[in-house]
Amino acid sequence: MKRLLYEFTESFRIAWTQIRANKMRSLLTALGVIIGIVAVTLMGTAIRGIDTGFQNSLALLGDDVLYIQKWPWGPVEDWWNYANRPVIKTRNADEINRIIGNTPNSLLEVAVPVSGRGSTIKVGDARVSNVYTIGTSADYAKLSAADYREGRLFNDSESTAGTAVCVLGCDVADALSPTRSIIDQTVYIDGHPFRVVGVFAKQGEFLGLFSFDNQAVLPLAAFSKYFSTKQNAELRVKVRDKTRMTEAKEELAGAMRRARGQLPGERDNFSINEQEAIRAQLDPIKKGIAFAGLFITGLSLFVGAIGIMNITFVSVKERTKEIGTRKALGARRLSILLQFLIEAVSICLIGGVVGMIVAYSLFAVVRSGAPNFPVEFSPDLVVVSMMVSIVTGIVSGFAPAWGASRLDPVVALRYE
Repeated sequence: MKRLLYEFTESFRIAWTQIRANKMRSLLTALGVIIGIVAVTLMGTAIRGIDTGFQNSLALLGDDVLYIQKWPWGPVEDWWNYANRPVIKTRNADEINRIIGNTPNSLLEVAVPVSGRGSTIKVGDARVSNVYTIGTSADYAKLSAADYREGRLFNDSESTAGTAVCVLGCDVADALSPTRSIIDQTVYIDGHPFRVVGVFAKQGEFLGLFSFDNQAVLPLAAFSKYFSTKQNAELRVKVRDKTRMTEAKEELAGAMRRARGQLPGERDNFSINEQEAIRAQLDPIKKGIAFAGLFITGLSLFVGAIGIMNITFVSVKERTKEIGTRKALGARRLSILLQFLIEAVSICLIGGVVGMIVAYSLFAVVRSGAPNFPVEFSPDLVVVSMMVSIVTGIVSGFAPAWGASRLDPVVALRYE
């Protein structure tokens, strides 16, 4: 054991002596590993960021909310059957809430009607177009986990009376009134006056497709006075126990069938959607992007490994006489093997450390320049990158090191 430790220490010293003696060659050799580690680390960072952004987007939908809509979230083959379905009516929410109230130990908490459309909102000369405007009830607060930067949501009496009040997303509020609070100001939604009673705190975007900060929420009765609720209406139902989502969906399907007066054996003329449907569709895409990205970046690391193998073969050829001398003086094959293997691993570790520094610097630049961009640098990546560097050094250096350890000392001493 003591001899093995001595040989390892001596091999490490010889390897570092050779690296220092050939600084430029070692640096150029490590450059391939540096590029590979930077590529792999940045790709891992991007994949983690995509996953984080994906999870955050789904969280905005609510993992304890079911959506009753005309169309399912996902591809359909018999689209004509879905096209012929009756539209969702907001009054169905009251019927479902009565059924929930009369059902002992119901898994459902509340059904909330939501009807939406795009609108233009004005205040003086300021205007914002394509604002997603929804009409809903005061129970909307039970569905949304959003905080309020200012003000509040409309209350039950305002909702029931159809009072012309609204709550704005923070981007809309900032665009309409950038210098002072917009609370209690009157805004015009497609020409109709509404008093602002609240502003949502920043929530972010859903998969880059829709911003929750570009919306306005109105009492449904007020919404119905000016806009149609026949199209783009849906019901959102909060579930008491999200671990029993399948049972809750079955209960909700029965309640909706009762509300619509469907007979036994009739096919459901509505769809019940949840965030898992989106996850099921996007997970394969996310995994495909991750696989393709890591494969492509792995190629750069493979090229770096070939460079290290090549330079290690050159080093073995240059030091053939040295190897012969050491073996003639009693050096074991293991000692020669360790010498060249440690040299290859050391070059890879240097490349790994430099690559991690470069990758983290680029990550810091992206984070400071685009703080909302979904990137996440994890300590796990440091460990993985160092392990990849060590494995790369072992794999690329083993063949030359093995060849060096198998040299005949007589032939090696005669090598010119």
